[in-house]
Amino acid sequence: MTLDIASPLAGRVLSLDDVPDPVFAGRFVGPGLAVDPDRTEGTDVTAVAPVSGTIAKAHPHAFIITAENGPAILVHLGLDTVGLGGKGFNVLVKEGDAVAAGDPVVTWNPADIEAGGLSPVVPVVLLETDEQSLDLAKPGTPLEAGDVLLTLH
Repeated sequence: MTLDIASPLAGRVLSLDDVPDPVFAGRFVGPGLAVDPDRTEGTDVTAVAPVSGTIAKAHPHAFIITAENGPAILVHLGLDTVGLGGKGFNVLVKEGDAVAAGDPVVTWNPADIEAGGLSPVVPVVLLETDEQSLDLAKPGTPLEAGDVLLTLH
């Protein structure tokens, strides 16, 4: 089985090593990559489902999708954004919803997050997956939402 995991938003690929958060950089949650999102003052961005599957968790700052016949994938919108209590995020799905890759999940504004003193970097992590089974996009690569970020073999 091969599964392509798409970028949930436009931006530049970052290695987890370059994520300024020890939990993600240390891969304590799992392997993956991060996206440094495009930021335009006053422009909302809609994070989309990176795979087809079921919404396992839907928080304002993060969501988990369980892929059809595959792993669970965590998308974390910014770092330390749980402390915002949902302010600035509009969740468009609920737990248990079936989604197709590319479906809208959460709307937010990365520029506002950064203006508030937090990092808008978006880790995309595969839960309970071995890093050796992943092909990762090269750090620094620009991606649009829906472009392949990583592939699970």
